[in-house]
Amino acid sequence: KDGYKVSVVIVDKAGQVAASLRGDGTNPHTMEFAKMKAYTSRTRGQTSLEFIAASSSPEGMLLRQIPGVVAIGGGVPIKAGAEVIGGVGVSGAPGGEKDEVCAKAGIAKVADALK
Repeated sequence: KDGYKVSVVIVDKAGQVAASLRGDGTNPHTMEFAKMKAYTSRTRGQTSLEFIAASSSPEGMLLRQIPGVVAIGGGVPIKAGAEVIGGVGVSGAPGGEKDEVCAKAGIAKVADALK
């Protein structure tokens, strides 16, 4: 809606790619980065922005060693009720905060089907 050139990756409950879409004009890295953001949100059950805070302390930095996770905004867990059933990652907007807004907007479009 805001004209950002983004890529989107959705992972399932097992963290495997269920769907992906590369936007026209996106940079080459956006698809892999979107996958890592989605995986981070699925694995941690929190947004990747929340993961930044959770992994910023000296003890929390160990969480960043989990293969495939990334501490940057743009990943949002997909929930059915309280259960995390997947994650969506968006990459390509100018900043992780804007990527996260895009991811949340996508989840909001299908929220009724997740109840």
